[in-house]
Amino acid sequence: MGIKDANNMGAAMAPAALDTLITHFRDTGRKPSYYDAILTGDLGYVGKEIVTELAETKGYNIKANYNDCGVLIFDKKKQDTHSGGSGCACIGVTFSGYFFKELKAKKLNRILLIATGALTNSTTAQQGESIPGIAHAISIET
Repeated sequence: MGIKDANNMGAAMAPAALDTLITHFRDTGRKPSYYDAILTGDLGYVGKEIVTELAETKGYNIKANYNDCGVLIFDKKKQDTHSGGSGCACIGVTFSGYFFKELKAKKLNRILLIATGALTNSTTAQQGESIPGIAHAISIET
């Protein structure tokens, strides 16, 4: 999407998350409703909205079971986080702290985790180049 602002990582990583999500659905023949939860981490509120809207343009409505781990960890209003959480730990902490327990308790049976990242450094930002994103999906089922 040509995002060059290092302070807008959610938008920079959202296209990679979407591409991984759509590729997963096409490869497996699954639909969003197959999963009890589809989770990205960490796109924050901005990236979450982008993924949700772009998925819809591709024919996938993920609103019912999609969330972002940075959004889940932090309270935007009480903690003044603006866009939500930040960093690679959001998905790991959220999955291992909450969602793993939900799987063990059989409250959830199928989760799709999409870990997101940015392939950038300080030189890239200084040169005004766009920030490439990366995303990996893990399907966990009980």
